[in-house]
Amino acid sequence: MKPPPLPADTLRRIIKVGRFNGMVVIFPVALVCALIALAMGDLVSAGFGLMVAAAGWSEWHGAKLLQRREARGINWLVRSQLYLMTLILVYALERMGSYDPEYIRSLITPEMNQIFQEAGLDVQQILPLVRLTFYVLYGSLAVSTLIYQGGLALFYRRRADVVRTALDEARRAGGIQPPPALG
Repeated sequence: MKPPPLPADTLRRIIKVGRFNGMVVIFPVALVCALIALAMGDLVSAGFGLMVAAAGWSEWHGAKLLQRREARGINWLVRSQLYLMTLILVYALERMGSYDPEYIRSLITPEMNQIFQEAGLDVQQILPLVRLTFYVLYGSLAVSTLIYQGGLALFYRRRADVVRTALDEARRAGGIQPPPALG
């Protein structure tokens, strides 16, 4: 049986995960999506993208605090995941509540309608499939965020005591001073 990792190793892993995940959320996910939404004139989605970027920044900031040996960084990591999870769940639920079959019907072009007819399908047969796909897509997003962001929040939270131990050990070993008190 493999022994548990040393507190210092756990701290390094937490910092690595937090920095990487925070950057992934900020750049390729949130800001790119926000810019695409803005280019399309969708201000609500662009704003949502910026709020998601803030969650990524919070996680990155928490990792940087831990790197500077500030124990409060672990709280930033946990809260960033809970904030991001909440944002995504609200978004998924809002999208699921906004399904409009008439809007979907208005998106069907004459060319699409002709393709359906050639395949022996009527628009009335397609609409339930589109609705199912719509709900499966946003339901999957909600479930996956519960698993990923919820799991990552638990990952960080369950290691908070080990992180604090690693920071205390580093202070006792010398060289690392606690951050100055504010105020």
